[in-house]
Amino acid sequence: MLLFKVNLNIKLKQHDMHDGETVELVIRRDQISISELSRRLHVSRKSIYNWFKQKQLNVELIHRIGQSISYDFANDFPEKYNGFHAARSAEEGPGIKGHADSTSNSPQYWRDKYIRLLETYTSFLSQHNPLVNDEH
Repeated sequence: MLLFKVNLNIKLKQHDMHDGETVELVIRRDQISISELSRRLHVSRKSIYNWFKQKQLNVELIHRIGQSISYDFANDFPEKYNGFHAARSAEEGPGIKGHADSTSNSPQYWRDKYIRLLETYTSFLSQHNPLVNDEH
């Protein structure tokens, strides 16, 4: 179970900070080194610095950063997180637990999509090419 640090309920958005600045403030306030964060997220330091400059960040990215530093950004980005938690719950549904990472930006989504495409293609070939049927 992942424990989150206590959110200090700083009303960051009232200070006209954009998403990248808000994330940067939390990271620096918690004294997390950019090098360590880049290792945890498996991205370059330059990517993190680029995120700090972005006015809008994807809620999936914000959530991923929060998980890596044990911080819940939900209070800092309530407008983004409102739909995010509902969408994740719907995606996890009763039949696909464990596939919470099914957004089109995730590697798992594309792996699953690729496998489904290969299975469909193999099925098509087996129905339309007699040589494929003979090999199995």
